[in-house]
Amino acid sequence: MPDGGYPIPSGETIETPYGSFAFHVAFEAGGGGFGPFGSVDPGIVGGFSDVSGLEAMMEHKVIKVGGRNYGPQLRAGPVTFGTVILKRGIVRAQPLWAWWSLFAGADGKSDGLPTPANRCNLVIALIDPSPAKARTAAVAWRLRNAMPVKFRIGDLNAKGGEVAVEEIHLVHEGLDLVGAAG
Repeated sequence: MPDGGYPIPSGETIETPYGSFAFHVAFEAGGGGFGPFGSVDPGIVGGFSDVSGLEAMMEHKVIKVGGRNYGPQLRAGPVTFGTVILKRGIVRAQPLWAWWSLFAGADGKSDGLPTPANRCNLVIALIDPSPAKARTAAVAWRLRNAMPVKFRIGDLNAKGGEVAVEEIHLVHEGLDLVGAAG
């Protein structure tokens, strides 16, 4: 038991926190592949250098109660989710652009009429650095029913030596904790 007297839930520890530099992104599709990802090596799609925006925020409701002078009562309200931004170095294979094109109509086929079948879940996992765990996921989050809303190419600069980077911004309908090392 920690000093506060609260028991630690079964299967959890208070060891050193995991670093934010070892992670993996995986795209999930319900029926075994969809859109541009059906025939693409997951390593090509999921080699991201930066993931940001993993957040959920609940809007609270304030209820003023007569006679209660020591602050109002608070109730849970609707939950909103942050836009998740994935960044990776530009490579020859362009499945992220193809996915974005399905929704934006830039593929010349869909006329910008996205279908639910083109959405997917994403799993973003922190990798356990201990040698005994053989690079397994320590903890992971799933974005439910993700959809791309912005595609961006970073600034191109002939004076610099940085890698050209593409970004895809995703909105989603839920954030779930899907696993933890035991």
